[in-house]
Amino acid sequence: MEPHIALLPSAGMGHLMPFLRLAAMLASRNCKVTLLTAQPTVSAAESNHLNSFISAHPHIQRLDFQVVPLQSSNPHGDPFFLQFEAIIRSVHLLPPLLSSLSPPISALFLDIAAATCIDKLADHPSLSISYYILSTTSARFFSLITHLPHLTLESSCENLKLHGLPSFSISNIPPALFNPQNLFTTQLISNARAISRVKGVVSNTFHWFETETIEALNSGKTSITLPQFLPIGPFKHYEDPEKSSSLSWLDEQPAKSVVYVSFGSRTAMSKDQIKEIGEGLLKSKQKFLWVLKSAIVDKVEETELQELVGRSLLEKIEEKKQGIVVKEWVKQEEILTHHAIGGFFSHCGWNSAMEAAQRGVPMLAWTLNGDQRFNAEVVEKAGLGLWQNIGVGWVRDW
Repeated sequence: MEPHIALLPSAGMGHLMPFLRLAAMLASRNCKVTLLTAQPTVSAAESNHLNSFISAHPHIQRLDFQVVPLQSSNPHGDPFFLQFEAIIRSVHLLPPLLSSLSPPISALFLDIAAATCIDKLADHPSLSISYYILSTTSARFFSLITHLPHLTLESSCENLKLHGLPSFSISNIPPALFNPQNLFTTQLISNARAISRVKGVVSNTFHWFETETIEALNSGKTSITLPQFLPIGPFKHYEDPEKSSSLSWLDEQPAKSVVYVSFGSRTAMSKDQIKEIGEGLLKSKQKFLWVLKSAIVDKVEETELQELVGRSLLEKIEEKKQGIVVKEWVKQEEILTHHAIGGFFSHCGWNSAMEAAQRGVPMLAWTLNGDQRFNAEVVEKAGLGLWQNIGVGWVRDW
C-alpha cells in the first residue's frame, strides 16, 4: 500500500512554495498526499497558488480548516506572524480531520513555523504516526534556531560559539532575537523546543552548498540532541500551465544580459528606496527586470505602478528601453531559468537562494530581515554571489 503523507504549511509564499514542491515530489514517488490548508490565507497569492496547484495536481487531496482568528493589540503587527500563531492555537481542530483520512496517514510534515503543534498532536490517542519538520530556511539559520531555548543572546559580543557548530556573527542575528518578549522570538523558541519530538528534519538545501553545517547537525556532537537532518534540495519546481507575462520581454533580450531584481513576496519598499534603486539601475546601464511590492500583504496593495515608481523615473526607464518594472506575482523559477538572465539582485530569502543555486545564477544580496544575513553568508561562501554587509542596517527588526 502506498504511504499516505499529510503536509501542513504555515503562512506566506516563502513557506507555501516549498510545501507545494515537496507535495508534488512525494506524489511523483507513489505517495498519496493530503495538503492541509489553513483558511483564510493571509495573501491572495497564497490562495491563487493553492487553487492553481490543486487544479494541476488533482491526485493531491486538499483539506481546508478554519483557523481561530487571532486579534493583535498592535495594529502594525506582522500579519504572517499572527497567522503562524493562529494556526498553532487551532491545532485542536486537526486530530479529527487527520484521523478521518482514508487510508490512514503514515506521517505528517509540519512547517518549522508551526512545529510546536507536534506537542499536542503527538500525545493525541487517535494519531499514531511519524512527524517530520520541513525547514524553510538555510541549514545555517536552522542550526541557530535549534539552540535558541538554551541561549541568552548578548549584543555586546562579536561572535556566538556553540559546541559542535561553526561560530555565528552576532551582527547577523536578527535584532528581535535579543528581545525574549518579541513574537518572532517566542514563536521560534516554542517551535525549537518541539524539534526533539520529530523523526527527522527535511530541508530544501543540499550537502555541497552547506557542507560544514549539515555535517555538524548530523554529527551527534552538538550540545543538544537533534533528529536527523535530511538535505533533499534543491526542490524541483512543479509544472504550471500558466506562462509569466514577463517572459515575452525576456525573449527579446540577448543571453545573460538582464539582471533580475526582486526582494521577495513579503518586502514592501518605501518610495524613497524605490527611487534610489531605480536611479541606480539606470546608472548601471544594465538591462533589468524589476519586480516591485508596495505592501506586505497583496490584498491591500492598491498603489498603481506609476504612483509607486514616480512618473519621471518610469518615463526614464521606458525612454531608455533598458528594463521593465512589474507589480505582480511572477514565476521566479521560470525567470531564473530564462537564457536572458545573467544575475539576480535579491533579498536572499532561502527559496530565492535555492532557485538561483539550482540554475547557476549569480546573486547580489541586499539583506533586509529574518534569516537573510545567514543565507547571504552561505551564498557568498559557496561562491554563488556577493554580499555587502559593512555598514548596512536592518530594514526591519526581525
